Amino acid sequence: MSVILEDRPIEQVRDEVIDQLIYNYSHGVISAAAFERRLDDAMSSQDHQTIIALVSDLTLKTDNQYQQQKQSHLNINYAHQSTQDTLSLRSVLSSNERSGRWLVPKEINLTNILGSTKLDFSDAVFQHQDITINVNCVLGSDDIYIPEGVNVICEAFCIMGNIENKAPSIAHRQAPTIRIKGKLWLGSIDVQVKRTIKEKFLSFASEFKTLLGSGK
Repeated sequence: MSVILEDRPIEQVRDEVIDQLIYNYSHGVISAAAFERRLDDAMSSQDHQTIIALVSDLTLKTDNQYQQQKQSHLNINYAHQSTQDTLSLRSVLSSNERSGRWLVPKEINLTNILGSTKLDFSDAVFQHQDITINVNCVLGSDDIYIPEGVNVICEAFCIMGNIENKAPSIAHRQAPTIRIKGKLWLGSIDVQVKRTIKEKFLSFASEFKTLLGSGK
């Protein structure tokens, strides 16, 4: 006997409904406007029946191809590749950036003097669950972008500077945790989510729809 709907974890129900919405939109069953409207309702509702009703008229179910694409596009990228455990970036009257699909080491050292540094973890591949960023910033700016689902803890010591952590630190306990330490003099550290989970859903749905179209 299956578990009644109201006794199932609501996040599990929500994930299944969102998967079915994306899949049906990608196959042209519902319009872009209907998809986004139903996606908003699925993400905001806290009622099992309301969420499940959003796909009551949709018959297509996800398949292995969908799950594989979802794994590579939406989940946090993990790898067991062996690389250096420390990365050092220095910006002295200059700028430095690490973005795209790069391997995240266990420890990152940022030295920034009158410069700017950008660390973008949006498409990065994590090799460790705990990552430490050691900051030494003097009259500079450090911008850190993360995907939703990554915990960020700021422990840096600030002297006449500014630290803003706009990333929610409420991800799953198995999610990566980035811990920011070090010192900041007359500079700034800005941590924020580059793309919200809704934006990632919309982007993935569009890409999956294009993939299906190219395979015809």
